[in-house]
Formats: sequence, structure tokens, C-alpha cells
Amino acid sequence: MILIKNGRVMDPKTGFDQIGDVVLNDGKIWSVGEKTQGEFEQVIDAKGCIVAPGLIDVHVHFRDPGFTYKEDMITGSQAAAAGGFTTVVCMANTNPVVDNVDTLKEILERAKAMPIRVLQASAVSKGLKGKELVDFRSMKEAGAAGFTDDGIPLMDAGMLKKAMEMAKECDLPISLHEEDPAFIDAPGVNQGEVSKKLGYGGASALAEDVMVARDVMIAMETGAAVDIQHISSGNSVDLVRFARAHGADVAAEASPHHFSLTEEAVLEHGTLARMNPPLRTEWDRQKIIEGLKDGTIAMIATDHAPHSKEEKERVLSKAPSGIIGLETALALGITNLVKEGHLTMMELLEKMTINPARFYHLEQGSIEVSKPADLVIFCPDESYVVDGFCSKASNSPFIGAELYGKIKYTICDGKVVFEN
Repeated sequence: MILIKNGRVMDPKTGFDQIGDVVLNDGKIWSVGEKTQGEFEQVIDAKGCIVAPGLIDVHVHFRDPGFTYKEDMITGSQAAAAGGFTTVVCMANTNPVVDNVDTLKEILERAKAMPIRVLQASAVSKGLKGKELVDFRSMKEAGAAGFTDDGIPLMDAGMLKKAMEMAKECDLPISLHEEDPAFIDAPGVNQGEVSKKLGYGGASALAEDVMVARDVMIAMETGAAVDIQHISSGNSVDLVRFARAHGADVAAEASPHHFSLTEEAVLEHGTLARMNPPLRTEWDRQKIIEGLKDGTIAMIATDHAPHSKEEKERVLSKAPSGIIGLETALALGITNLVKEGHLTMMELLEKMTINPARFYHLEQGSIEVSKPADLVIFCPDESYVVDGFCSKASNSPFIGAELYGKIKYTICDGKVVFEN
């Protein structure tokens, strides 16, 4: 048994928020709130800290199988634990692509040995080619957490409608990467003032807006649970708000870099700020924050995208897009959303715990008796400088940044998997 004492216990699902104790036993929450006496295998004094449900990230790339020089399941899991995450959903753009039962089962079998809960999404289309749908039913039966061709937009609207219908039939979410190549001169950088300065074509916000407009309408028609991934455009936030107001089961996700940085970061950080969709204007950033505040954007997800140092050291036009995010996500939320007065701590935790848990039908995401003992303990007022990672990669524009919210412990399935 583990006793966590004197912490501020916060559970967004129940609204519980008070100083108290939490007892863990046999991988489950044993008791919550009341002061506890007795003998325990481990006692954690959480005075001055928040005790919250383990964080859930529905959008990560562990690059495993196929690209393990960037990251692998072990280092990705370690990075997740260091960031307070106890459950992650891996994307399907591996090699081989997760578009068949054998590949999915092999990944899930290896995931059982990880210190955190590693879930795996299935591709929507075979080979991520956007031509032929995978066997949705068999992939669900084999354990797929959802469906996505993340990294590649689904351009065939008729096929997407069928995919949404199949996902609804399977009662699993479908997550969409929204960038129309017709409006991308060069990827990774917003088409605007910064791209002009750099003489780089850039990717227009229109590339995202036209796809989001199409897809939220198809979502309204089909009733599918649709996740608009890593939303970056202010207009797209308004489109999601419209769809939700008209009954669509659409849950957009915001990545920490999109609510923390603007296109100006490319001038300072170069390829470390190159990502798809790109960092956009301050107006877009504020619209994303507005969407987080009013509930239009239901989830915060990192799009953790590791790349090697050598890859990111290429010139802007040749470097891959994406940054790592698991180890800085909570702190960026505290520093740029809570400390700035945009969200309460409970609202931030809601978007990183119970909302993704509900959308993906997970039993995790709360601190309730008999629920899984997945917790993060962090000090919201303790600052630190970002200077190293548990991830195999270090492609982050936040290196050297001072952030608030130091993580002290991550506990998954009743076991301490990270301690700082």
C-alpha cells in the first residue's frame, strides 16, 4: 500500500478539491480525502503539491516500429512518465503502418511491459494512402484505441464519410490531420510575415480551414466521434464551435506549442519551431486560448514528434516537422494558461485527464475509489529550466525556458514510474 499525504487532491471528474490523503492498494485507489494512519510500504508527503489523475495524451509518436533511431516504446514511455502521463495513444504512421491485425497485436504485446499504459491507434486507410479503408471491425477487436492517418490528410470525402460511419459503428473515435496540400507552398511554417522574411513559401491557414469545414459537416451527418487534431487556426476554432453547437460530436485538441508560441518562434529557433500544422499568428494563438476557455477545444494533446539531432540540423526546407512535447506539456499549460489567468488549474487538468478519457472510453482519468491508481503529483509554483529530456530526442524550442509546475511523482497502476 502507498499513502500519499497532505496533498491538494484535485479530480476534474468529481470536482473534488481539498487537502487530504490518497491511499493506493493493489493497483487501485483505496481511499480519497480522509487522514489516514497505519503501516504503508511507501509514504509520499505531497505537501505543497497537487495530486491529480495521471495525464492522458491521445496523440503521440513513439516511432516504433520502424523509426526507433528517433524514439522507441521504452524511451517514449519514460518521457511520458517524466511528463506526468500515465496513458498515451500512439499514432499509426510507423513502418510497417499499423493497418493490420498482426502489426497491431505485436505492438500491444510489447506495450504490456511498459511502465505506463501505451495504447495504439489503427490507420484509417491501408498504407496511409487514402485509397482503401482498413478492416475497422477486426482492428477494434484486436485492441485499436481509435483510427487515424495522422500526418496525412484524408482527401477523398466519400471515403472519409464511410470511415466515419465505420468508426461510429465500432464506437471508437476517428482523428483527423487537417491540411489540404493545395494551399501549402512549403510545409512547417505559417504563410505570412515570417515566411516572407525567410523567403519560404509556407503553409496557409486556409489549408486547415477548408478541411475542418468539410469534416465537421461530415461529422454532423454521420454522428461519428471526431477529433480535429492539433488545431492551429483561429478560423478552425470557430468552425469547431459551430459544429459542436449544432450537435456534432467533435472534440478538437490543442497542442501546447500552439497555445504557447507564434510563427515568430521560427525566427528564433529555426527548425525546432518547424511543425505541421505550423505555428501561426498571435491572433490564432489567442483564438486557441479562447477555444480552450469556452470548451470548444476539449483536449490538450502533445503531438510528441521526436526527430534526430542530425535531421533537425538540416536547412529549413529539408528538416522534418515536429517537436517533442510530453515532458513540457503540463508545465506549459500551467505557465501559459493557468498563471496567465486563462484557465483554472481544474480546467487545465480536465483537458488533460477526464476529457480525453471520456472521448476514448477509458476507465482512467479520475481519482475515485476502486479506479486505476494512475496519478501525477506536481508542484504548481515550483519553477525549473528545461535542460534535458528522458526522450531519446531533444527537438524542442523550449530548451532553456523557465516553466512552472515541476513534476515530483508519476504513479501508474499503483507503481511509482517516475520520481524527481
